[in-house]
Amino acid sequence: MPAYPLRALVLRKTKLGEADLILTLLATDGRQVRAVAKGARNPKSRFGARSEPYTLLDLLLHTGRTLEVIAEARTVESHEALRMDFDRAVHAAVVADLLDKASVEGQSDERLYGLALASLDALEGAPVEQLLSVTDAFLVKGMAMLGYRPQLSVCVECGAEAPAAFSLEAGGVVCASCAPLAAGVLRVGPDALLALGALLGARMAEVAGLGIPAAVQRECFTLLRAFVATHVPARLKALEFLATELG
Repeated sequence: MPAYPLRALVLRKTKLGEADLILTLLATDGRQVRAVAKGARNPKSRFGARSEPYTLLDLLLHTGRTLEVIAEARTVESHEALRMDFDRAVHAAVVADLLDKASVEGQSDERLYGLALASLDALEGAPVEQLLSVTDAFLVKGMAMLGYRPQLSVCVECGAEAPAAFSLEAGGVVCASCAPLAAGVLRVGPDALLALGALLGARMAEVAGLGIPAAVQRECFTLLRAFVATHVPARLKALEFLATELG
């Protein structure tokens, strides 16, 4: 079969045999593609540097029996700063990990690709003190794209105002009357709810400029981490590592 072009973002690389790599890619239409980079681990391979996570590539692929085979690769954007700086790398890994679990081979969702690039670009340029707000924004937007957009204004159970807590199972805030009956309830302050609403409504390039206080960023992250764990049927090691780093 003739080779075909594909622009894609590297999410993950996995060793194969003595010298090859399997790359997990996110294509521009949001579908996941897995491809073999033959000889990528050889010291003299020109492809080695192009196989790093967060790299945006223009590829030429051949269709194989189970995996695509990379014939050519050209770097479009390396996102090198996300690998060179530890703090940025920890946050970028969360983006790649969730997209790896959320994207599906043969199933398109162009929004995921747009969110991926916008999030990585934002992490590359954000001040260190706002990296968590960018990750929070990615998580809440990503969950919304997966069908779990949180209800943040009125009780998800009865529609009453003045929310008292957040139900992880129901996917939204609950009032004082409904909270005792709801599953997986976390207390959440009004500042965090306002921040989550702002993050949902902002473009990724605008998130760092919102100036969300560190304590509110952490409260949002605690809620979103639990929310993701409730609805994504896979362990996200990068998310757990970030939680450990935050202490």
